[in-house]
Amino acid sequence: APSPAFTAAPRVPVPEKTPAPPPAKPMESAPDPASLDWPELRQAALQCRACGLCETRRTVVFGEGPTDAKLMFIGEGPGADEDAQGRPFVGRAGELLTRMITAMGFDRASEVYIANVVKCRPPGNRTPLPDEADACIGFLKRQIRLLSPKVIVTLGATPLLHLFRMKGITKIRGNWLDWEGIKVMPTYHPAFLLRDPNKKFDVWRDLQLVMKEFGKTPPVRRPRRGDNE
Repeated sequence: APSPAFTAAPRVPVPEKTPAPPPAKPMESAPDPASLDWPELRQAALQCRACGLCETRRTVVFGEGPTDAKLMFIGEGPGADEDAQGRPFVGRAGELLTRMITAMGFDRASEVYIANVVKCRPPGNRTPLPDEADACIGFLKRQIRLLSPKVIVTLGATPLLHLFRMKGITKIRGNWLDWEGIKVMPTYHPAFLLRDPNKKFDVWRDLQLVMKEFGKTPPVRRPRRGDNE
């Protein structure tokens, strides 16, 4: 198989995760987003105080991309860089995701919509707690329904769990799922690929399946110097 075009990220040490705090009590009921349009949905998310993450966030990372995009990527939640800038996937994992999207033959800014399960950063970049994800998932589901993409790519275990109630990303990745008639391809999160670059070839196989849905042919190229640095 051709070497993926996004293999330049270096191996990095796995950071120690901050111990998870006890579940935060919801501060207010989350607004029902089911009937909101895009501006209303964004405003509701920006004002949301339905879980304890509102106390520690700097910004609400709503999501970004054209609202007629046919390809959507869904991650776990904002990290430090995303919390500072108010945009999804702008740190090192985001840079890798952008290279992945480019390798697929898409332009991130004009052709792809990106969002997360939770829109506020969990402290220490920990996994969102169940009550946090439950408070926020309605926003994501409304984004999906408004967008109505042709294909969704879920990144890592968290969106798989909260959209499908499924566990086991290693076994499920690379297999098509269906969410309300939309084709969904689960694959590994870019942050995981930074820790284990060998898994990039698995992700590239998954992304090639997505490309075929759009009639795109995987690029044929030789490995370049620096691909595995």
